[in-house]
Amino acid sequence: MFSNRDAECASHENRPLGSRPIIDQPFHYGGQAVIEGVVMRGKRDLAIAVRRPDSSIIIEEEKLSSVVERFKCLNWPLVRGFIVLIETMLIGLRALSFSANQAAEAEGEEITAGEMAFTMIIAVVLAIVLFVVIPTGTVHFMRGMVVSVAVQNLIEGIIRIAIFLGYVWAVARMEDIQRVFEYHGAEHKVIHTFEAGEPLEVEYARKHSTLHPRCGTAFLLVVMVVSILVFSLLGEGTLLWRISSRVILLPVVAGLGYEFIKYMARKQGSCWGRWLMAPGLWLQKLTTREPDDEQLEVAIQALKRVLEVEARNLKPQTPTPPATVPA
Repeated sequence: MFSNRDAECASHENRPLGSRPIIDQPFHYGGQAVIEGVVMRGKRDLAIAVRRPDSSIIIEEEKLSSVVERFKCLNWPLVRGFIVLIETMLIGLRALSFSANQAAEAEGEEITAGEMAFTMIIAVVLAIVLFVVIPTGTVHFMRGMVVSVAVQNLIEGIIRIAIFLGYVWAVARMEDIQRVFEYHGAEHKVIHTFEAGEPLEVEYARKHSTLHPRCGTAFLLVVMVVSILVFSLLGEGTLLWRISSRVILLPVVAGLGYEFIKYMARKQGSCWGRWLMAPGLWLQKLTTREPDDEQLEVAIQALKRVLEVEARNLKPQTPTPPATVPA
């Protein structure tokens, strides 16, 4: 999942690459685990590092462009959260397709963009069914037993969170997903290493926590809680209206959740800030695993490439093509 940091201003000439930020203004770095790999995102570039079946690491760069740059109104509070969510999902889809094809190539196969898009559509539909239709429908048919609309919405929210936690717990028990969660832990450790201003090397990353306060897992949990507050403002209606109103308001819920995460990131040093962020960290115990040194190396290579690209962009040169790091 994506985690963030406020980078310090620094120059490439007087600070070693991999131990300090090299960009000239504050920026939130992020990462995401994929199949046998990690994505690291910079301000205008990202790098995907994947461990291939032959144990080599292939790294691909990608230029980033956000619709927010063309339409400044999309960067307004409560709006930007949903835009970030959509763009992150699209980046994740492309990265997942790239990482999956590295394993597929070894077996003489290839996963097409159409197949990945179809998989994503199925995942979105499943999410709507699990987290909107089932909890909303359950409470709708309980309305004869629970007269208060406020209590109905509270029960709906509790059911939604329970389904979410059960889903994460069930997925975490799958062997293939556990590998992804190990890379998720590696991504967090490397981000922690970078935040600490330490060299991006395995021995430094190994000692850090697999939990990160600004992980996307925490964002999802916040969205679940915020949805209880937002949907409590809605009255009672038909089942179709209740389901459609919740789907329509998802951008609002995502926007509020994003602003809350950004605010808490600034307050994480306070006692009450740590207390509010604790549930998200507890949940990450399900979505992260302790990585091995090879997985840490993949995450490090991804972040190093992003830093190298940012340094190179200070002095424009010929773009570096996808490269393979020998095992």
